[in-house]
Amino acid sequence: MATPITADALVAALKKEGAKVEEVRDWREHNRDHKGPWGPVHGVMIHHTATRGAKETVDLIYDGHADLPGPLSHGCITKDGTIHLVGNGRCNHAGLGDDDVLRAVVAEKRTPTPNQVNTDGNRHFYGFECENLGNGEDPWPAEQLEAIEKAAAALCRHHGWNEMSVIGHLQWTEQKSDPRGFTMDALRERIAARLK
Repeated sequence: MATPITADALVAALKKEGAKVEEVRDWREHNRDHKGPWGPVHGVMIHHTATRGAKETVDLIYDGHADLPGPLSHGCITKDGTIHLVGNGRCNHAGLGDDDVLRAVVAEKRTPTPNQVNTDGNRHFYGFECENLGNGEDPWPAEQLEAIEKAAAALCRHHGWNEMSVIGHLQWTEQKSDPRGFTMDALRERIAARLK
């Protein structure tokens, strides 16, 4: 169980990992806290956006759309490796998922295959939306993968978590396939190496 990181501490943690950070508009006050609790936090969730274009993608993740208001994550990681901070607090990124998965994340163990949608993930996970079409063919540039690694590691280091606290959206609910184009096992290996 962990208290959510403050905005200032998040910026400092990301910069300490060597990340390139951009603060977007009034991200420090931008959240969905009026829709439910934020925290305790237990992990980091990685997504792909199914979009193309850095500016358009960041704006979408900040603003959301008619069916789902923003922010759609805490950060949007563009192909150039910039981490754009767009939300601070509860964000519309995880949705409902499997409580067995949450228990595994809390225990920092391998997650089971999700088969239920009974737990509010927006309350318990930091989210990073990553600019990619999500078709399995759109490339993931090295600088973007490194930024994803740094973002997740920064939060793990702050909270004292290990790499098993980082999951993909596809591990939270069987209704999602993201991120597509790299494996979460490979990402977690990179995060583990960085945390050492």
